[in-house]
Amino acid sequence: MCGKVEALRTSDFLEVDAEGKRVRRRTEVQQPKGNFERSVYAKGFPDEEPTLQKRLEAFFAKYGRTNVVRMRRTDDKTFKNSVFAEFADFATVDAFLKADPKPTFEGKELLIMSKQDYCEMKIKEKGLTGKSANHRREVMSSGRGFNAFREMARAKSASAQNKNGPSAPGEKKDVYLEFMGTKLLIQQNEGVGSVKSEDVPFVKGATLRFQGCGGDVPWSEIKNPIKEKFEGRAPYIKYTREEDSGLVGFHKALTEEEIQIVKDTIKTLNSKEIIWSLPDETTEKAFQIERAQNAAKSALDATFGGSNGRGRGRGRGRGGSRGRGGRGGGRDGGGRGRGGRGAGGREGREARDGKAKEPGSEEVGEKRKRAVEPDGGPDVGVRGKQAPPVLQSAAKKAKVEGEAAS
Repeated sequence: MCGKVEALRTSDFLEVDAEGKRVRRRTEVQQPKGNFERSVYAKGFPDEEPTLQKRLEAFFAKYGRTNVVRMRRTDDKTFKNSVFAEFADFATVDAFLKADPKPTFEGKELLIMSKQDYCEMKIKEKGLTGKSANHRREVMSSGRGFNAFREMARAKSASAQNKNGPSAPGEKKDVYLEFMGTKLLIQQNEGVGSVKSEDVPFVKGATLRFQGCGGDVPWSEIKNPIKEKFEGRAPYIKYTREEDSGLVGFHKALTEEEIQIVKDTIKTLNSKEIIWSLPDETTEKAFQIERAQNAAKSALDATFGGSNGRGRGRGRGRGGSRGRGGRGGGRDGGGRGRGGRGAGGREGREARDGKAKEPGSEEVGEKRKRAVEPDGGPDVGVRGKQAPPVLQSAAKKAKVEGEAAS
């Protein structure tokens, strides 16, 4: 032991106390600089198998030294066939992005861009502005996991606000949600957001029903193809596990041509041929009200951090009277993240990739109902983890509807 202590005393990085029992750094930990700017996004890699991570690292190493190559995943840990790679210096980033011919992986050309450009692309796709756009940039630049520097900055900001004095007791700011082209005032009841059902607009023809899937459909089989055909706008999907049908909600009424596009784009689900149709008016009205209620709850959670639990609710919580939630947000009520260990139920799974649960609690053992809200909710995601909707006080109005990443 004495030999180790003496060796540490010669370190330029660490120092040991006089008794040789305590060790600490000689310099304060510094926040890494430029890692976001030194990162690139690349998509087009094959599905995951045991050797893929090493092959990816070897691929990027051809252009220069890397600090890390992160395989991007969905919430169920499926590889998204894309990565974020952080290079050690800016020159390597430039060399990679300007490579001629363009980088290919095992013969397949890749979609590449800087991580910063990727972030701005997703913000534009989701229609985020103001605080929501800034929040998205913060999440993308620092990651969704624990970040000590970020937490210290938040604590410092909260301390400064407390010094300026608390808000007036009982003071509430009006918060609005833009849903299907209509601005709705969010009702605030003990921190839970909702809207008046009679205020929710009915947009006929903005919903399609699919039937014949045979149960347990992978979400990506529905979300990704539709998102690609509708300018990056992910749909809201309501689907009861093990059932043979579900509903898909869009951001507008569909034309006959757009309905045919959906039919031609998704002919099978779960390897089974399906039938697309328009639901009856009563079903569609109830579905759109449900979407709006999910949106309002997630939006208020995203604005004020939620009232039940440690953070923002993931859409609306997990299972029955207990469970965890996550970050709220996302168009028409998606949202993803962590928090909310309290009342609620799992009402909004994976809203980064848009999964959200139908309102209502369930007993253990019942079928789990799931629905997909537009990206949110990422990935991210992070998805996705994810940026909250654009909300505002009555003094400044902004859109909420818009939010995942692929």
